[in-house]
Amino acid sequence: MDANGVRIALLEDDPEQAAVVRLWLEQAGHDVHVFGRGQDLLRRATRESFDLYLFDWILPDLDGDEVLRRLRQERDIASPVIFITSRVAEEDIVTALRAGADDYMTKPLRRMELLSRVEAVLRRVLRPLDQPVLELGRYRFDLVSREAQCLGEAVALTDKEFDLALFLFRHQGQLVSRAHLMDSVWGKNANIATRTLDTHVSRLRGKLALRPENGVRLASVYNFGYRLEAL
Repeated sequence: MDANGVRIALLEDDPEQAAVVRLWLEQAGHDVHVFGRGQDLLRRATRESFDLYLFDWILPDLDGDEVLRRLRQERDIASPVIFITSRVAEEDIVTALRAGADDYMTKPLRRMELLSRVEAVLRRVLRPLDQPVLELGRYRFDLVSREAQCLGEAVALTDKEFDLALFLFRHQGQLVSRAHLMDSVWGKNANIATRTLDTHVSRLRGKLALRPENGVRLASVYNFGYRLEAL
């Protein structure tokens, strides 16, 4: 996964369709997790987070709009959702959008349109990495020199601490799981313990003074992960 790649959950029960969409997204640098049943995705959502969800509508167990409703209401997940379906009636599109979907695509899919819609939706919820500086309140991160500042003062961070800080600030306001953090910062195939992540987070909290008096709060969520909030 490249620096701009994100973690995507693809809910699609047709293996051939899922394989094609997964290939397109992985070629664009994204990390794709495929689910064939709605219940499987809902169970995973209790312990892992994703930047984006792509839903088929008709599934073997739960319809996509029911999965979306449960994600929004029962799991309190705000990550964007794009429906991918053969339904083309206007009332179906309205139903999906009213259920909380962020966009809607009809089959057959076209590669460039899919990638463009994914990019457009993510641009609305994630702070971009294609600009040289990321700022939030009293914090500033220079992506070229990889230098961090708080209140105009330089803060010495290791490479992993910088990457971790960048991820958390880019996902400001979102609840992210430990697995999501580890995959994004250390890589999918890295064999690290969760205590390694927790140690890095603890050091980062101290070095950057991530406290309410500085306008942010880094909250830990038991048995799940972390959320960086702007106050």
